[in-house]
Amino acid sequence: MIRITRPRYSLSPSAPPAGLGGTIALPPKSRASRTLPALLLLALPIAAQPVLHTDPLNLTPPVRQSLELFYNLNFEAALKIQEQIARQNPNNPMASNYLLTTLIFRELYNQDLLDTTYYAHNSFLTVKREVTVTPAARTRIEDLTAKVQHLTDAELESNPNDANALFARGYAKGMHAVFITLVDHAFSAAARQGYSARNDSEAALKIDPQYADAWMAIGIQRFAVASLPKWLRFMVGIMGVGGNKQDGLADLRKSAENGTVTPIESRTVLSLFLRHDGQYPAALEVQRGLQKQYPHNYIFCLEVANLTKDEGHGLDAIATYKQVIDTAAKPGYFINPRLELAWFGLADTQRGYNQIKEAAYGYTQAANQPDSSDWLRKRALLSAGQMYDLLHQRPDALKMYQQVLTPGGDQTQADAARKYLQTPYQGK
Repeated sequence: MIRITRPRYSLSPSAPPAGLGGTIALPPKSRASRTLPALLLLALPIAAQPVLHTDPLNLTPPVRQSLELFYNLNFEAALKIQEQIARQNPNNPMASNYLLTTLIFRELYNQDLLDTTYYAHNSFLTVKREVTVTPAARTRIEDLTAKVQHLTDAELESNPNDANALFARGYAKGMHAVFITLVDHAFSAAARQGYSARNDSEAALKIDPQYADAWMAIGIQRFAVASLPKWLRFMVGIMGVGGNKQDGLADLRKSAENGTVTPIESRTVLSLFLRHDGQYPAALEVQRGLQKQYPHNYIFCLEVANLTKDEGHGLDAIATYKQVIDTAAKPGYFINPRLELAWFGLADTQRGYNQIKEAAYGYTQAANQPDSSDWLRKRALLSAGQMYDLLHQRPDALKMYQQVLTPGGDQTQADAARKYLQTPYQGK
């Protein structure tokens, strides 16, 4: 009996397969669910086959096309291709991982949970934000995570040295950890999943030291553990687990420079971590590179404005926020831009420069965006009320505070709104 294992090989992220921009037909479904590149490789003499450092499926044109759509936040178009990939590769865990990642980030985007300002500091760890995910969306995410676990466990039982399976399992755990951290604030469960993802990734690298994608989970876990307050590390049960910020950043750079699946994710996380530690010039360099590569990604463009503000160049940030808002008005330039994020960032920056009237307008615009999450909308309403109080427009301020107290939905701003209903905000 001859056993055929999935080969591994590398591809520079700067040189994806040709044909990403056109319509690409998927290969017909086969018993082995093999794609054309894999079949061509198997036809080569053994001595001529390249050393592989990724699952062959990751390099097929349909996958690369779906990822291009994903990185431009065109989630629906990406999912359409990925659903077809999954049907044709039912036993490949990476096919489920593409769907899992897109579904998670679509949910986070629609919930305004990709507002990086929220994570730039550790305050989000204690904010009691309520996030409502539909049962159907949650079930699909949980089912895909379980499917990857089942498929990879079965592969590793028959071949413990399958680096592809180890990476795929760790990748799914890492994505699920992101989901339950941001949506459920389930820090303990997420910490355990993140640590398990790191273990799988380290195991993959022991088998194949050039499996560059595996460095992402290791880098995230190392940096995150080193950044957690000691009380939280104790609460989530990871005391004694090693973490080092510089090592984590170095690991992320490895996956960003040499990975096949994770370069964009790694650069995105690298920018966020650099921002978290106040390394704004370095974070901006990374972010501007992402913006240049994906100019139609609304979040990448918005993050340049956020980082410019954090760096201390507020007037430049104001101009950049306005540019993002103006660009969003161009039909089809961005897919579903969450303008509440740009308006809120603009208003916050104007507030810092004592442009109170302009800030009041910006906060009101953020609150009035039709798709704004209830959490961000009420933050904007409270801030708008504060600005109207500073402008001595008390009736307008009271209207804002009363809207914050609308029953149901997010109530994290309710206590502050009650306070300012009784006593006008005075800038303290």
